[in-house]
Amino acid sequence: PQNMALSSGSRWAILALVSALSLAQAFNIRDVIAFREGHGPQPTDISKRTAEIIVNDGYLVEEHQVTTADGYILTMFRIPGGPGNPPRDGKHVAFVQHGLLCSSADWVVSGPGKSLAYLLVDAGYDVWLGNARGNTNSRRHIFHDPDARNTDFWDFSWHEIGYFDLPAMIDYALQYTGQTSLQYAGHSQGTTSFFIMTSLRPEYNQRIRSMHALAPVAFMSNLRSPFVRAFAPFVDSIDWVMRMLGVNEFLPSSEMMTLGGQMLCRDEARFQEVCANVLFLIGGFNSPQLNRTMLPAILANTPAGASVNQLIHYAQGYNSGRFRQYDYGLTLNLIRYGSIRPPDYPLERITAPVALHYGDNDWLAAVSDVRQLNGLLRNSIGLFRVSDPDWNHLDFTWGIDADTLLYRRVISFMDRYN
Repeated sequence: PQNMALSSGSRWAILALVSALSLAQAFNIRDVIAFREGHGPQPTDISKRTAEIIVNDGYLVEEHQVTTADGYILTMFRIPGGPGNPPRDGKHVAFVQHGLLCSSADWVVSGPGKSLAYLLVDAGYDVWLGNARGNTNSRRHIFHDPDARNTDFWDFSWHEIGYFDLPAMIDYALQYTGQTSLQYAGHSQGTTSFFIMTSLRPEYNQRIRSMHALAPVAFMSNLRSPFVRAFAPFVDSIDWVMRMLGVNEFLPSSEMMTLGGQMLCRDEARFQEVCANVLFLIGGFNSPQLNRTMLPAILANTPAGASVNQLIHYAQGYNSGRFRQYDYGLTLNLIRYGSIRPPDYPLERITAPVALHYGDNDWLAAVSDVRQLNGLLRNSIGLFRVSDPDWNHLDFTWGIDADTLLYRRVISFMDRYN
C-alpha cells in the first residue's frame, strides 16, 4: 500500500473485524470445552474428510499427490467407480474444482444421488476432485512450513492456483488415465483459476473438452455481498495490518469449528438459524434450498483455509472493476510487470468451450458481471440460468435441488462434448 496512514473508516472496519473474530473465538473455546466434557457425543460421521465420506457412501476412492512447479504438494481424490458402475479403462475423465475456503468435500457431502461427484460417477465418468494449495488437503510444500511464523508458504493468491495448481493436477489426471483431454467443472474460485490457466497458459485449452462454470467469478463490480462491500474499500489498510501481525492464513479447518458446528448448528440447536444466516449473508438468501441438518457436516469441512492474499485479490477486483493480476503496489508492480498497474488477464486467449451457469440471487457472481464475462469469451457455449429465482452462490454446491436444477444439465452438456 502506498499510504500507511489508516483512515477513520479503515480503523473502524479493522476494529470490527478483529473484535468479531476475538468474540467468536472466546465463545467457541468456552462452549466447545463444555460440550466435550459432557453435553453430547463428539462428532463422528460429520467430521469425515473427503476419502472417508466417499468410502462410507459405497464408492471407490484413490488418493493421489502431485507436486507443482513451485513446490506445493496437492492432494486429489479419484473416484473410478461406484455401485452399479465399476472401474474400467477408457472412461471419460471429469475434473471438479472447489471454490474459495472450500475443498473436495463440497462435491460429496450431499450424499449419493445428490452430490455432483457421485452423479458423474453414476453417469460413467472417471472423476477427479482437486484441492488447491493451502486448503485442508494441500497444506504441504517441499521447503516451506505452513505453520511457521513469517513463512513463505502463504505467499500466493488464486493467480498461482490457476497458473500452477490446475495445470499440475490436470496433467497428472490425464497421464494417469491415458486420456488426452477431460471435462472440467468448477465453482466460484474454481472458475476464476480456470480462466487464469487457459488465458495465460493457452496450451491447456486443448486439454479441455468443455468447461462448466458454476457461479463464475471474474468481474466483480456488481456483487452484493455485504462482507466484501464493507471491507474492500479498506483492503490496503487491512493487508498492511495483517502483515504487521504476521497473519497469512485465513479461516483454516479446525477441530473447534467442527465441534462448534455440531454444537451450535445441529438440529434443535438454539443457534442453528444463526449458522444458516451467516451463510446467507455471504452468498445470498435462499432458505428453502439449505438443508439445515447438513450444517454440521458442511462446517466440519468448510472453511478449509486459504491465504489472506486470495481474499485481498478478490477485493482488489471489486475495487478496480477489472479481472487482472495481483496488485502489489506501484513499486513492486513496476518490478514484476513493468507497469504501475497489474495486467488484465487475456480472456481472448481462452478457446475451450465454456458454459456459464448462474443464479439470479447470487451475491458474489452478479448476473451483470457474468454477462460481461460471457461477452469476452471466444467459445462460449452460452449463459444458463438456474430456474430457481432465489438461487444463490452456495446453492451451486449445497442446494437441496442442485441435482435436478443444475447438475443433470451439466452432465448432459458434458456428454455432448465427448
